[in-house]
Amino acid sequence: MALFLRLETLTTRIALGLAIIFLLIATGLAVYQVSARFVFGHPSTWSEVITRFAMIWGVFMGVAPGIRESGMIAVDVLQRSLPQKLGLGLHLSAAVLTIIFFCILFWQGWAMAERVANQKVAALDMSMSWAYAALPVSSVFIVLAAVGSAIRAAQGHWCPEAEVLQ
Repeated sequence: MALFLRLETLTTRIALGLAIIFLLIATGLAVYQVSARFVFGHPSTWSEVITRFAMIWGVFMGVAPGIRESGMIAVDVLQRSLPQKLGLGLHLSAAVLTIIFFCILFWQGWAMAERVANQKVAALDMSMSWAYAALPVSSVFIVLAAVGSAIRAAQGHWCPEAEVLQ
């Protein structure tokens, strides 16, 4: 278990780093695109596509750290309002449903990336599968984070406030 949790911590840090990099790229290219279009009067065709791809990758890669840190606000608020055992049950149920959902997303994302492999992005000479590949790749990171979250919850580390209150 300890080895898996160290692996999950490493992969989640990688996912967070990639999410930050992709969102910085998206931000920088969006600023460039707006400047090129409205300041210099020469719109860029390639920057919009790369911005969109970077945003897709950034958002999906950011889910794993969100799950690891219990950043799902709706579930988190409900968990903390329940008695500890019920909150733990809800946490574990949410983790299992998350794992199932992202396993399905991995499978479907892989199939979709294969289906669009021959389609080219109009502004660039690259395959559309680069955008769709975010689904299976990020799903791996997310499933690892959800399993790690479930393991930590089972070990009694699901709610920091619960430990303080008792």
